[in-house]
Amino acid sequence: MNKSIIQVTAGRGPAECTRVVAKVVELMMKAARAQGLDIQVLESKKGDLKGTLLSAVLLIKEENGAKGKGLDAFVKEWRGTVQWIAESPYRKFHKRKNWFVGVEVFDVKEQLKWDLKDVKLESCRASGPGGQHVNKVETAVRGTHLPSGIQVLAMDSRSQLQNKQLCLERLEAKFMSWQMEQLLARRQDQWQEHNELERGRAVKVITDKL
Repeated sequence: MNKSIIQVTAGRGPAECTRVVAKVVELMMKAARAQGLDIQVLESKKGDLKGTLLSAVLLIKEENGAKGKGLDAFVKEWRGTVQWIAESPYRKFHKRKNWFVGVEVFDVKEQLKWDLKDVKLESCRASGPGGQHVNKVETAVRGTHLPSGIQVLAMDSRSQLQNKQLCLERLEAKFMSWQMEQLLARRQDQWQEHNELERGRAVKVITDKL
């Protein structure tokens, strides 16, 4: 199964660009599903006006043996700067009709690096409810991802081995979420810094007659 994460952002654009983010997300989801791809919104940041989005993060998957153009072709079609041509629905008589949003794509396998060598595990006594036996033995496990400083404590079970497994699973999930947030933030900052340049190289131009 191929997976990718897609970020759509308005950068420092005005309200019209946040409207375009919401519109582009709708079009992408409709197009992906029409091609037999599984797509869902992982996270979205609402704009100041109703029906607008500052940014959105999508997860798109291609099942093995799926029909259609495939994930790679879909990504190639959208990745880059999207130019949306429309009159402003918010500012009457505003002369500008070209609005731009950025679309970035990340391969999940390439971006999320998880190495057990970076993890430090420590046993400790569990606290909280559970009877007298809980606190007598160090069955809880605290895991620390050293490069990021992320910590997770697992004390669900009286078995230290089970808590260790739970701790590693939760720490990996938390690390992946943290790393993706860092990556998306960096990419958005980069697009914001260079959006003037990118505007001249739109990968897709959409005309909206409202």
